[in-house]
Amino acid sequence: MIKIAIDGPGGAGKSTVAKAVAAKLGIIYVDTGALYRTVGLYVKMQGVSPEDKAGVIGCLGGIHIELGYVDGKQHVYLNGKDHGDEIRTPEMSMYASKVSAIPEVRAFLLDTQRDIASKNSVIMDGRDIGTVILPDAEVKIFLTASEECRAKRRYEELIAKGQKVTYEDVLNEMNQRDRQDSTREVAPTAAAADAVLLDNTGMTFDQTVDAVVALAQKAQNK
Repeated sequence: MIKIAIDGPGGAGKSTVAKAVAAKLGIIYVDTGALYRTVGLYVKMQGVSPEDKAGVIGCLGGIHIELGYVDGKQHVYLNGKDHGDEIRTPEMSMYASKVSAIPEVRAFLLDTQRDIASKNSVIMDGRDIGTVILPDAEVKIFLTASEECRAKRRYEELIAKGQKVTYEDVLNEMNQRDRQDSTREVAPTAAAADAVLLDNTGMTFDQTVDAVVALAQKAQNK
């Protein structure tokens, strides 16, 4: 079994890279950001502000999250329903960022994430995987890129999904989330002390995937 942790800021390509690596290595991909987005969606559905800490905590009792894998792809079920791309909007990115800063929310999801990793070879991406969720991961990577590069990637991703956004809005929202995630008191975005820093600003997607696969294979051959 192997555990791979990929951390880094938004737009670095963590999720798409992790999915491709999982497919190449035949292991399970766990999209931890989707879990926080799902909590954020439920909070919004209840009419609660993500900045209302007590209100968000009060919502947790009504949330049941399950992960399913269909054709190798992760599906997140909120109280039995898969909400698909509803959790992928810029608004849900902000909700996810704000609710993830609440210790009780992180504790709520921690057991779910660790339980999957204890039973399977996994690759997880997020902002505190190598530092908090899987501190014993055999491979830890901090994936990053320039602000402009990350914003361009996120913008193109959202446009491809049919969402009406501007590059400027995506850049501003991404920078705002970066500030929130890196300065929060609970599990801020940070590279683990033993993580490999991988800046893929000038790299293609395939080059990034190959670099992560190489690190995983090196760890497995030790």
